Parts: sequence; structure tokens; C-alpha cells
Amino acid sequence: MKDLRAPSLLNPVLIAGSLILLISFAIRSTFGLFQIPIAEDFLWARSEFSLAIAVQNLAWGIGTPLFSAFAEKYGDRKAISIGLILYALGVFISSTASSPEAHQFLNVLIGFGIAGSGFGPILAVVGRATSDEKRSLALGITTAAGSAGQVIGPPFAAILLSIMPWSSVFEIFAIISILTIALVPFLKTKSQTNIKVSESKLGDALKEAIQDPTYLMLFLGFFSCGFQLAFITAHFPAFIAESSSPIIQGSIISLVCNSVEGLGALSMALIGFFNIIGCLVAGALGKGYAKKYWLSLIYTGRTIAAILFILLPITPTSVAIFSIVMGSLWLATVPLTSGIIGHIYGIKFMGTLYGIVFLSHQIGSFVGVWLGGLFYDIYGSYDIVWWVGISVGAFSAIIHLPIKEKPLLERKTVTI
Repeated sequence: MKDLRAPSLLNPVLIAGSLILLISFAIRSTFGLFQIPIAEDFLWARSEFSLAIAVQNLAWGIGTPLFSAFAEKYGDRKAISIGLILYALGVFISSTASSPEAHQFLNVLIGFGIAGSGFGPILAVVGRATSDEKRSLALGITTAAGSAGQVIGPPFAAILLSIMPWSSVFEIFAIISILTIALVPFLKTKSQTNIKVSESKLGDALKEAIQDPTYLMLFLGFFSCGFQLAFITAHFPAFIAESSSPIIQGSIISLVCNSVEGLGALSMALIGFFNIIGCLVAGALGKGYAKKYWLSLIYTGRTIAAILFILLPITPTSVAIFSIVMGSLWLATVPLTSGIIGHIYGIKFMGTLYGIVFLSHQIGSFVGVWLGGLFYDIYGSYDIVWWVGISVGAFSAIIHLPIKEKPLLERKTVTI
């Protein structure tokens, strides 16, 4: 029988959700570029603005299951609209903030804004609007749209920063965020009844998931993803600026950028561009193969790439190669992880269940960003944080292997 939920893969919900993620992540991916301008403007230690970004990531993680639960009770569009308003408000007020404490507090608003317009609510609504056989690819496409934002955001921010102060750039981003609400009316789906476990109440669904060792493995495994991604997003442009300056001139990379600041923006854009490819490939592979093995391979690939990068000489070319490899593996974990959750526990409360797992991701993000700034101030380098990221990545590669990827209801039936 034809699935009436999704007459085509590219339905209005997927398109609108993808555009919202693109804009949300375009803004979010630029914050690392503001670290040096803001710190120099107010003569702050590196750890001060790092803590603000770390707070943002933690608030994002805490807010994701809350917004997802709100969306499942009161409607996706209300939750996402509130998220975009908080996003715009936090960024706009931050443009006038002049103390570390003010930026750190306002990044709570920004983090909750990203949560309301990010993966939790958006992937859940796209998942409900897509048929079972197309869901993995649809989630990959939506995640790739967020990656496209990372391609657009940093270069756009770099151009704006070259012609205006950082505070004016924040104001422009706030306006863009509030205008994104125009896409929300297209996120309209019908309630679903194709649920794979008993989930008539959110409390029952949470209890069943938390008692399942597989859910705990997903929660623990997602920590390293957040640690690695947030550390690189927040600190990689500064790391490049301090590591590559003597050798950028005359390299092949100088054909597309002629400054270490430009190289930082280029690296983030390369990560974002190849992330699009990685997300699409992961979404397609997740349809027909065991997702847990692909997750393990992704974390293994990240671990090897990071080891080689920091052990070999840092050059503009090595920065570009590392950005391409890491970008290919960047958010490829998201369609696979969310797809596993939907497959095992059903889609009715997929947003909340994914949101709780995503909280682990954002705890890792908080630790990665904060430790990056703290250890830099203490030791004058990021070396220790790189090795911590490598260690937790290896842990994630291992812990995904024992996951039982069979729907929970089927496992319970077999046990009975």
C-alpha cells in the first residue's frame, strides 16, 4: 500500500525544515570567528569568550529535549517559532554586551534559540512527514542543509567583519533569524499512528528507552561528537591563525585566501561543504545497512585524522586536507543516530528521545569549548585538548559496536 504520509521525498516540510536549519547553522557556525575580535576589543582572556560559547552549547543541549517535548505536546510550529525569537533576541542583545558575564548569560538565550530551531524539533517533524523507507535519506538531506549553512555562514561573516564592527554583524544576524519565522507555516504534518513501541505517553516512552542499554550507549557515544565538533568550531580559526602564519604565503592555498584569518574561514567552509556530502552519503547508507557500524567507522576516521593532523607539520595544505576529511565525517553521525532512535523506539516521541541523547552531545560541546579556552590560557596551546578529543573519539568508535539495532518491541517479544 502506498504511504500517504509522504507523496514525494522533497515535500514542503523537508524543504522548509532544511532552510530553517541552514539559516540557524549558518549563524551558529560563525561564532568562532568572533572570538579574537571580541577578546581584543575588551582585552579578555581567551577563556572568557570560550566560556560564553561553551554555555551556548550546554544551553542548546538542555533546550533540545525541552523544545522537542513542547513541540510534541503543543505543536512543532509553536516550538520552532519561539526558538527563532529567542535566537534573534539573544544575538541582538549580545551586540551591546561589554562584559564576559553578559555574553555568557546571553548565550543561554542563543543556545535555547538554536535548540528550538535545530536538530531536535526539525528532524522530528521531517521524520514524521516522511515514509519509513525514505526517512533515513530525508534526515540526511535535512542535516546536510545545516551543513550548507556552515559553508555560507563563515565566509559571509568574514566579509561583514572586514567592513563593519562585530556588533553590527550580530545585529544583521538577529534580523535574519527573526525573518526565518516566515518558513514556519510550511512545517505542517499529520499525526502518525505507525509507532513501533508502546508510546501512548511520553513518560512510558522515556522509561522504556532509559532502561534499554542501547539507549545508554547512544547517549555516551554522542559525547565525543559534540566535544570534537564544538572544539573545532570555536577554536580552529584561532588555532590556525597562530600555527600557519609563517608559511601561508606561496602555498597553493594562497590562491583562494591570502591571510590566516581567511584560512580560518576557508577551513570552516570546507568542513561545511564536505559535510553536505557526508550527511547525504550517511543518510543513504543508513537505509540499507547497520547504522551502528557506520557510526563506529565515522568515529574511527575522525580519530585517525586528528592524530595525523597534530603529529604532522601544520601547513595551509594540511589544514585544508584535515578540513575536507573532518567535514566528510562531521555531522554524518546525526542522520545515523537519529535514524537508529526512530527505528528502535518509534517516531512519535523521536524528538524528545533524540533530544536527550543530543544533550550528551552538547555536554561534550561544553567541555570541548571550555577546556580549549582554559588549557590555552594555562599552557599557551591546544595540544592537550586535541589528545582528549582523540581519546573520546576512540571510545565512541568502540561503544557503538554492541548496540542492538532491532526495534525494542521486537526484542521484547522475542524475550517473552
